[in-house]
Amino acid sequence: MHTSTRSALRRTVLALTAAAGLTVSGLGAAASAQAAQSPTAHHRLTFTRDCARPAKAGYMACDALRVTGGTVNAKAHGIVSPHATADASVSGYGPADIQSAYNLASAAAANGSGETVALVDAQDDPNAESDLATYRSEFGLPACTSANGCFSKVDENGGTNYPSPDSGWAGEISLDLDMVSATCPNCHILLVEAGSASMDDLGTAVNTAVSLGADFVSNSYGGSESSTDTSYDSQYFDHPGVAITASAGDGGYGVEYPAASPYVTAVGGTSLSTASNARGWTESVWSTSSSEGTGSGCSAYEPKPSWQTDSGCSGRTVADVSAVADPATGVAVYDTYGASGWQVYGGTSAASPIIAGVYALAGAPGANTTPASDLYADPSGLYDVTSGSNGSCSPAYLCTAGTGYDGPTGLGTPDGTAAFTG
Repeated sequence: MHTSTRSALRRTVLALTAAAGLTVSGLGAAASAQAAQSPTAHHRLTFTRDCARPAKAGYMACDALRVTGGTVNAKAHGIVSPHATADASVSGYGPADIQSAYNLASAAAANGSGETVALVDAQDDPNAESDLATYRSEFGLPACTSANGCFSKVDENGGTNYPSPDSGWAGEISLDLDMVSATCPNCHILLVEAGSASMDDLGTAVNTAVSLGADFVSNSYGGSESSTDTSYDSQYFDHPGVAITASAGDGGYGVEYPAASPYVTAVGGTSLSTASNARGWTESVWSTSSSEGTGSGCSAYEPKPSWQTDSGCSGRTVADVSAVADPATGVAVYDTYGASGWQVYGGTSAASPIIAGVYALAGAPGANTTPASDLYADPSGLYDVTSGSNGSCSPAYLCTAGTGYDGPTGLGTPDGTAAFTG
């Protein structure tokens, strides 16, 4: 099939999908269904959490939200498979969209080779590599396999004694793999699977990722803050010269760990839509009319890092930077373990690996640095998000966007890689 014919088919398929709405099947076994109305959605959107909220202290939940029905205001662009049919249509933003929205296209084409982005998740996704291959083939990205050395999967200790599979975390893993691929197509990807969702197992996986040479580590999970967090900091997250990103959470205003750690880049979430402006895109704080939305706020336990200077919080403020997270303007993901193939995802679980990929495009962080501090040194390399709120708070900037720094979106979203260069 000629490219022009495939493009016409793709436009037809997406138009039919938009007219009919999107219904996605396949739920994590432990997830509880959630329905929410996003302010950016034309019709009611429903989605589910892939991971149940933590049942006890010291345990984490992934921040992946899978769309289950309604209309998604995002259509993937890019190379379409010659075998695409109406039943295999792709909705949600694809690599071309993410690279366009964040001014990364030239960087993604030229950089990332030789860099390794690690993804830390709990439990095993047996289909991780094959699902990744489908995603990358669909969008014309270079193959990333264990055979060519681009992809590798290890357990939390660096071996191949993988934990038991879990359909909820498998969705998170697919989301992570696809977002790094979309942002940094030439990066190598290391998937480190923790034996459980405990902070100790996940933290061990972070240490393993760094020991195996990853300069960029994404953590798309979180749990309630506690007085033990500062000990977790020193055990697992104090890795100078390594860009460690963490999702700010999906529960609206409020802080979760490890995003609150002063050793990580806390990543908030936005609603991302096309626009008739010079950029071609517009963003606002991601928040729904229910309890979902990007996390933000003032940590109750973590000290304020020297490079963070906002005056309304004496401790660590969340977030530092942000990227797309609204399920109503969600991203395309391919997952077949507990799901049926093409899905649309949101949550700050999408934003964290995107930001890790941007760091990788910018190149290895400076030795003995905390890469989050680079953002504060050069915020001109970010798109300032100035509208939206994820709750009610005082002072207002902790939950409401405005000019300059604010809690929900931090300093803004990527405008190329300049702000991420050490």
